[in-house]
Amino acid sequence: MDAVSVINECASHEVFVTKAFCEGGVVMYFIAFVGILATFLIIERLIALARLVSNKKSVVDNIRSMVVRGDLRQAISFCDSKPTPMTNTLKAGLIQVQNGRNDDEVQVAMDASVLRETPRLEGWVSFLAVFGNIAVLIGLLGTIIGMIGSFGGVAEADAATKAARLASGISEALNCTAFGLFVAILSIVAYGFLQIRISRAINDMLETSMDLMNLVVSNRDKIDKA
Repeated sequence: MDAVSVINECASHEVFVTKAFCEGGVVMYFIAFVGILATFLIIERLIALARLVSNKKSVVDNIRSMVVRGDLRQAISFCDSKPTPMTNTLKAGLIQVQNGRNDDEVQVAMDASVLRETPRLEGWVSFLAVFGNIAVLIGLLGTIIGMIGSFGGVAEADAATKAARLASGISEALNCTAFGLFVAILSIVAYGFLQIRISRAINDMLETSMDLMNLVVSNRDKIDKA
C-alpha cells in the first residue's frame, strides 16, 4: 500500500468518525466531555507518577552505603535532594534514628509517612472507574433517546419516510452506544494500568522502609558512635 492510499484511508476513517459523532445527537457531546475528562486525568497521573516514583534499587543502594558508614545527615540530605514518596518515607525513619528513638518509633514514623504519601500517588485515579460507568450510562441514555425518536417518528410518518426515520433513529442509538463503550473501555483499562503502577509504588515504599529498619537494627553500633 503506497503513501497516498494510506492517507486516503486515514481520511476516510476520520470522515466516518466525524459523521458518526454528528449522527449521535446531543448526547454525544456529554460522552465527549466525559472522554476529555478521562483523557486529562490519565495524562495527569502518568506525568505525576513519572515524577513521584523513584528507582528503588538506586535509592536503597545509596541509603545503605550511608547508613552503614553511620552518616545519617548525608542520608537525610540525599532524601531531601530527591523528594518522592519513597525518599520522604525513608527520611521520616532516618530523622527518628538521628534523634535517638527506638526501633518501634522509627517504624511508626515510616508507616505514618506511607499513609501520608499514598494519596499523592493515587490522586484522582479512582474517578476513572466512575467515568467508565458514566460513559456507559450516557451511551445507554442516548440509545434509548434514539430508539424513542425513531419509533415515535415512524408512528407519525407516512409510508415513504418511515424507513428513513427508522434508520436515522437506530443510527443515533447505535452511535451513542459505540462511543459510550469506547470511552468506558479507555477509562477502565487506564484505571487498571494506573492502579498496578500505584500498587507497585506503595509496595516499594513498604519494602524499602523494612529494608531501612533492618539496616538500622544491624548497624546500631556504628550509628550511635557517629
